[in-house]
Amino acid sequence: MAAGVNRKISAASARAHTRRAKQNASFKLPSGICTKILLVLFAGILAWAYQAIQPPIPKTCGSPDGPPVTASRIKLKDGRYLAYKEHGVPRDAAKYKIVYVHGFDSCRHDAVVANTLSPEIVEALGVYIVSFDRPGYGESDPNPKRTVQSLPLDIEELADQLGLGSKFYVIGFSMGGQVIWSCLKYIPHRLAGAALLAPVVNYWWPGFPTNLVTEAYQQQLPQDQWAVRVSHYAPWLTHWWNTQKWFPSSSVVAHSTDILNSEDKKLLPEIVSTRNYTAVVRQQGEYESLHRDMMIGFGTWEFSPMDLDNPFPNNEGSVHMWHGDEDKIVPVILQRYIAQQLPWIHYHELPGAGHMFPHAPGMSDNIVKVLVGE
Repeated sequence: MAAGVNRKISAASARAHTRRAKQNASFKLPSGICTKILLVLFAGILAWAYQAIQPPIPKTCGSPDGPPVTASRIKLKDGRYLAYKEHGVPRDAAKYKIVYVHGFDSCRHDAVVANTLSPEIVEALGVYIVSFDRPGYGESDPNPKRTVQSLPLDIEELADQLGLGSKFYVIGFSMGGQVIWSCLKYIPHRLAGAALLAPVVNYWWPGFPTNLVTEAYQQQLPQDQWAVRVSHYAPWLTHWWNTQKWFPSSSVVAHSTDILNSEDKKLLPEIVSTRNYTAVVRQQGEYESLHRDMMIGFGTWEFSPMDLDNPFPNNEGSVHMWHGDEDKIVPVILQRYIAQQLPWIHYHELPGAGHMFPHAPGMSDNIVKVLVGE
């Protein structure tokens, strides 16, 4: 009878065997599942990002879920409504008829020239002023198709429907001042004169020396540099950038006093005390008002103001630009350069003044008297 075989198993071999058994028994993911999970996560992130950058639908005045209509309005050729407000002497009795263009984050009630013009000047000169809500502001319908050219055409149509005559004056403040360049380009034949008050500058207008633009651009607060950069290079991100909470957005949108000089701050209490309609400005939403302003104002333009011809070669009218030399919102060095390139511009630089100088006592009287040649 054969003898039995004794096998001795070492402790190391036993441990190795145990490890192999556990590994064989462990859970294994199906082939390619990790790739699928990553793709799903990526798609989810893309969907979230897409939703985040989509602006809300504006609440148009007069619509079922929109604010009520309280202003006088005209209906434009494309079906949009434009709200307006009249100031001064009756339209039919006026000697001088002026269309006022309000600035950023403002509305028809912010017609500083009309609101601060002295009654004596109004009566003596026979001044009529009409201010209006630019598209998306106040009670004017948004214009998703808005371009640099469209607003001057709106102004022309407003003047025609109100019967202002073949020629009228235009005054614009800040972002509204920038619009006046478009009026000089697209409707010069309708203008009797124009005044640009602290007009916003587009840093990407062709014709500016690079070193000058760089110097002016860097005078802005860092968050404002980013705000205009996003508006120019990635306009589709403008809404997200100005509503996100991760990084500081535009100080202008936030109404920061850091962008005001000492003279501006002195004027601020009076400005705030009379502005009891703030909610009306953005009531249709910020995208078609503030953000659309930024995308158009700092976007790519079809022309440069420095290439404009004199609209009054026979001195039948005049163009005036007013600017404070301590403006912390729009750098004065770029306005000086524009004035040098356009010798037909009457440039008025105000020592010590900031961006809000039109609100200073007596300023509107001077602006209007100079504009109409009185």
